[in-house]
This record gives sequence, C-alpha cells and structure tokens, in this order.
Amino acid sequence: MNGGLVKNAIGVVAGLAVWIAVVAVAGLIMRSSWPAYASVADAMTFTLPMMLARLSIGALATLAAGWITAALAPRPLLVRVIPGIILLAVFIPQHIALWHTFPIWYHLTFLLSLVPLTYLGGARVSAA
Repeated sequence: MNGGLVKNAIGVVAGLAVWIAVVAVAGLIMRSSWPAYASVADAMTFTLPMMLARLSIGALATLAAGWITAALAPRPLLVRVIPGIILLAVFIPQHIALWHTFPIWYHLTFLLSLVPLTYLGGARVSAA
C-alpha cells in the first residue's frame, strides 16, 4: 500500500478525532461550569451568548482538526481540507433537521466556516 496514502488517511482520521475530542471536552466544561447552559442544553433553547460560545468551540475544534491533519499529512492541499469537507457533509443533514431550532445566521456561520477554518488551521502548520 502507498505510504503517502496511509499517511494521508491517518492525518484525516486524526483531524476528525481531534475535532470530536475538542468539542466533547469543551461541551463538558460548558455544561459543568455554566449552569444556565446546562439547564437548556437538552432542549437546545440557547441564548445568544450560548450560541456564540458553541460557534467558538466549533471554530476552535475545526482549526485544531486542520492543524493536526496538516501536521500528519502536509501534502496535497486537498487532504488537508478533507476533514472540513467530511464535517460539512455530516452536519448539513443535522442542521436541516434543526433548521427551526436556531436562527439562519447560526446555521450558515457554522456550516460555511468548516472548510475555510480547516484550511486555516492547516495553513498554520505550513507557516511554522
């Protein structure tokens, strides 16, 4: 098997795993340290600050996913944005199902930032 292909696959899987880990840990921290958030999390009736916090966590996780993917699989560029593309494909149906729950700006901010933030996270590796 091609060593580059394996390296690329490991980079993509690691990037996705980092995304999941960052979101999970940050979500646990928010629930344990922000009682108002914890009280509405299951119903998803978030206030504006809560939605901004969730978007910030998503952005941080996406940057981290791009960074780890690029660190493990620096070439080609397409491989470095695959985690963002996969996340977009996974979250489009979820956001369609939740369309009525959040304002449109929330959905668009989250979905439209996945690929560019993955790219930017990976670009930090190139710059270093």
